[in-house]
Amino acid sequence: MTEPTLDDDRRIHEAGAAVACVPDLDYWALRFDLLSDANRLRILLAMHRAPGITVNGLAEALEMSSSAVSHALRLLRHHQWVRVQRDGRNMRYYLDDAVVHTILHSIGGTHAEPGHGDHDV
Repeated sequence: MTEPTLDDDRRIHEAGAAVACVPDLDYWALRFDLLSDANRLRILLAMHRAPGITVNGLAEALEMSSSAVSHALRLLRHHQWVRVQRDGRNMRYYLDDAVVHTILHSIGGTHAEPGHGDHDV
């Protein structure tokens, strides 16, 4: 084992500073935890591309059960990533978090062609 050098001391200081400058680390960990579930991520990508989609529409598009989609949407609504709007007998879901919107674009999420859906967030 080699003795630490002055460079190593600086690296240790910088590593600690990197963590210390993010005061809401637990908040970000929770956000990444929500994104870590493949089904929730698929739902977010689908809503991003097709704003105003219903639970049944998501279930059909993603080949998931309506109850699984509903459960995921409840969690996403609780964290204020998704909003719902009543349209007659239908409940329409929209992405409602600008940071998540940006993340979805970063991983390749796209919007519908012009004239094929609303563009929220």
